[in-house]
Formats: sequence, C-alpha cells, structure tokens
Amino acid sequence: MNNTRYKTHWKLFLLLFAVLTGMSSLIYTNNLVGRLKAEERKNIELWAEATRLIAISDSSLDVEFLFSIIDNNNTVPVILTDESELIIGHKNFNPEKTGNPDYLKRVLSKIKEKNKPIIINLENGHYNLIYYKDSIILTMLMYYPYIQLAIIILFITVSYLAFSSSRKADQNQVWVSMSKETAHQLGTPTSSLAGWIEILQQRHPEISITDELARDVQRLEKVTERFSRIGSKPALSSENLVPILSRTIEYLKYRSSSKVRFITEYDPEREILIPLNSALFEWVIENVTKNAIDAMEGNGEIIVHLTENENHAMIDISDTGKGIPKSAFKKIFSPGFSTKQRGWGMGLSLAKRIIEDYHNGKIFVRYSEVGRGSCIRIVMNKDKV
Repeated sequence: MNNTRYKTHWKLFLLLFAVLTGMSSLIYTNNLVGRLKAEERKNIELWAEATRLIAISDSSLDVEFLFSIIDNNNTVPVILTDESELIIGHKNFNPEKTGNPDYLKRVLSKIKEKNKPIIINLENGHYNLIYYKDSIILTMLMYYPYIQLAIIILFITVSYLAFSSSRKADQNQVWVSMSKETAHQLGTPTSSLAGWIEILQQRHPEISITDELARDVQRLEKVTERFSRIGSKPALSSENLVPILSRTIEYLKYRSSSKVRFITEYDPEREILIPLNSALFEWVIENVTKNAIDAMEGNGEIIVHLTENENHAMIDISDTGKGIPKSAFKKIFSPGFSTKQRGWGMGLSLAKRIIEDYHNGKIFVRYSEVGRGSCIRIVMNKDKV
C-alpha cells in the first residue's frame, strides 16, 4: 500500500512540475510579447510620422533619413490606406500573393480585428491610415511557451514510461527468480512428504486422515509447479471449466472456517470448454476466494456464480465482507496494494496477470458496497468451434 502511495505521489510531482514549468514559461513569454507588441507599435508610429513628413514634402526635412526609417521596417507587415480605407500601399507581405487585390482586402479585414490603426494627419484635414499585424518573430514567440509546454510534457511522459518500464522489468526479474527458488526449495520436502504419506497409507489404511494429507501434498506439488512456471509463457489446452472450478471450490471449502458458507450457482454437469492452463487458473480462483474470506474475517457467505454466452464464460465470486471503496476498484489489482497488515499484496495482482496476460481474459470488480460485500468477475474466452 505504501509502495502504491509512493508511486501516486511521484506521478503527481511530475505532473505538478510540468504544469509549473509551463505556466512560468507562459507568464514570462506573455510579458515579453506584451513589451515587444508595444515596441512594434512605437516603430510603426515612427514609420507613420516619417510617411506624413514625406507627404507634406517640406524642403527643410532630411528626406533620405525619412526614407531610411521607412525602409528599416523589414519585419512588421503594414497596409497604408486613405481615409476611405482604399489600399494605397503595403509592405512586408508575400509578393506572390499581393498581386491579387482580394488577398490584401482579406488581410486588411483580419488586421482590423486585432490592432487599432495609426492615423497619419495630412494637410487640409485629410488623413491616411496605417494598419499593421504582428511580425513573424512576435507570432512565433507567442506560440513558443505552448510548444515548450508540450515538449516538457512529452519529455516527462517518455521519461516516466521509461522509468516505469525499467523498474517493472527489474521487479519482474526479482519476482521470477524468487518464484523459481521457492519452487526449488519446496520440491524436496514435498517429495519427502509424499513418500511418507504413501508409507502411512500402506501400513495404516484404516486412518482416513491420510487421504486428506495426500490431497494437501498434491496441492503443494501443484503450488510448486505454479511457482516454477512463473516467467515462462504457459501452455494452454482446451479444458472443461466447470470441474476445475468445482474442484478448487471444494478444496477451499474443507480448509476454511465452518463459519464460511460456500454457495455454487451453476450446473456441475455442464461443459464449458475454455483454452486455459488449469494449474494457473486454479491459482486465480484460490487467490480471489481467499481474498474474499479475508474480507469477511472468516465469517460470511461466498457465492460462486457461473454464466456463459456465445463467446465468453463469466465467473462471479461474491462475498459478504467489508466491501471495497470505489476509488480502490483498480488499485486492488496493483502489486503491493493491500489493506491487510500481513501479506505482500500480490494475490489479486497475480490473478490479473494470469487472466489478462496469459489467458487474454478480464478480471475486475463488478460491484462493491462498503460494509455489505463485493463481487469480482472473471471473463474467459471460450473455445472457437
């Protein structure tokens, strides 16, 4: 649970870092854009004044200097109109497009919506108007923080996925190694127990408990087999789901508290063929059922309901336990998540991996109500006939 909380905090930190970085860049760039817009307007006003002075053609003026002011505007697109807004000049537009008068009219219409014109007062009460739009550099600068934010988010996303993938690979390797070592360590005492039970059955056939001991040893052998297969893709074969499910529930029933009542809602004689690995599938049923027993604290009712349609078989395992908060519906299948003081929080995570990765099925919380119980649904694909 702590591990899950740590990962959640790490994700929030990455998201907060991206947002703060992007917002800081956006605020700074918008401030800079505002300054540049004001500076560009001053330059256009100077350009307009130079145009006005040339228009009145006072011989005392340095006309060459005024023309140099006009020529120095090489970035800001401008359109010069008369007082009737007829276009009489333009500068810094694409020469291939300005040959079409409709193009300049469309541009002028758009410019009017964004920037106020600069008025050039001429003699006899006449005037011209200068309309201008933001320069290419200013426009690019306005979009820069959004591009930067997108790059930051992309970088953090890729970094996070790479980090998660690397960590998951390391965790999987540790888990596989530990599982195989566990299988190796269990092998010797399990074989020894099987031998001793066989001797007991031969020498004291009247002791009925030896049959149950033999079943437990068989279960240990199956557990050993399961652990030895972790890390390898299991072979699937067409199996009748019903007897496997019944056998697993029956085994758990006689090894659970007498206060736990098992109810099976399906026909034990039905045949539902499923491509599966029976050893691993039994492990899933055990994990989900044991989790339900723990949720009821050893006292309550477990209902196993089996239905089918044309393509799928659905197994619902319901309990009358303490329930699951809606916020934890997905978390309970995460490695390390557990509401119990003891345990690794691997049971449901392992069940999800077996069902979804190995059998291409689905496992999820169908419903749950805190204080009243839960239902886990397992969906398995049927054999194609």
